[in-house]
Amino acid sequence: MDLLDDSVVPERAREIKRRAREFAAERIEPVAADYHASGAYPWDVLEAGMDAGLVAGDIGERWGGSGFDLAQQLAIAEELYRADAGIALTLQLASFGCSIVESYGDEAQKQTWLEPVAANDQLSGLAVSEPETGSDMAGMTTSAERTDDGWVLNGEKYWVGNAVEADWLTVYAKTDDTDKAHANYSLFIVDTDREGYHAEHIPEKIGMRASKQGHIVLDDCTVPAEHLVGARGEGFGMLADFFNKGRVIVGGHGLGLAAAAIEEAWAFVHDRQAFDRSVSEFQAVQHTLADMRTEFEAARALTWRAAEKVHDADQPGLWAAMTKLKATEVAMDCAERGMQLHGGRSILAENRISRVYRDVRIPVIYEGANEIQRDLVYRQSR
Repeated sequence: MDLLDDSVVPERAREIKRRAREFAAERIEPVAADYHASGAYPWDVLEAGMDAGLVAGDIGERWGGSGFDLAQQLAIAEELYRADAGIALTLQLASFGCSIVESYGDEAQKQTWLEPVAANDQLSGLAVSEPETGSDMAGMTTSAERTDDGWVLNGEKYWVGNAVEADWLTVYAKTDDTDKAHANYSLFIVDTDREGYHAEHIPEKIGMRASKQGHIVLDDCTVPAEHLVGARGEGFGMLADFFNKGRVIVGGHGLGLAAAAIEEAWAFVHDRQAFDRSVSEFQAVQHTLADMRTEFEAARALTWRAAEKVHDADQPGLWAAMTKLKATEVAMDCAERGMQLHGGRSILAENRISRVYRDVRIPVIYEGANEIQRDLVYRQSR
């Protein structure tokens, strides 16, 4: 059963999908359980991914990247997340936020910040969420004040991928107090070695343990005026566009995890005996697997359709929200059903299904909790 076949994948994305599958089998699957257990940052796998051309591919060719479009990024995501979500997220976050600089930054910013990441000499990151504010982008309190020396940032950011490891981040901060909540925010490039930048890893997570997130404190952290990305007050709109694309890729996260759950459940029930017959012979088991497969195929069809819709700017917010919602919740459902089919053995840490079960809880939250996605789907369907 090849759940992630390329029949729904555009021709332009099939070669990179093949490379991602080979890399996942050779470099991720053999070490996934060990990294999940240790919670260590997978530097060796990240470096191998760089060598394989699977890291920072979202950066345009002009700046040294591969210029992968949304379909190609999605093809990579579903293959890598099937192998291990934590390691896959580490590879994805190596260039996180770069597309914002590429889309809205000036030529000097692109040359200075994108080229080193594309060359795999630096890591980037994106800092949006805060300790008391997650999906509410209009409720963030981190501030940036304009001074003669540039911009002075104060506040905290949380759940920041590569907060400790990155060389620079794109930081979302409040720059104005106006009645228009969506015109209050801007984006800034912040070097992580600047005075006033303090970061530490957050406590260990139950899932995606090979990916490191951090807590950042900005204490009178000053950046030059030219570190403002795009126009002042347009940060909200920039992020909305960024997350439309990102949520399609998160749909790929869900697909990879759902595929892993189905594969594990299928193999287990066909190898397991109970009441003098294969567990797979029980009709209730067969119906459970049938439901898992059907929901998976529905989510995958939606995700790949959404990739084209977002690429074509055809109601991108609606399609991005639908695919993120559907694919991540199908992954949760498949993992839950897979655990049930494993019975008591499902709770053994050594079994892959238990790792998948913990990992699937995370994508329903990041890039906008699914409750927010439901709001977006309703509002943009009218």
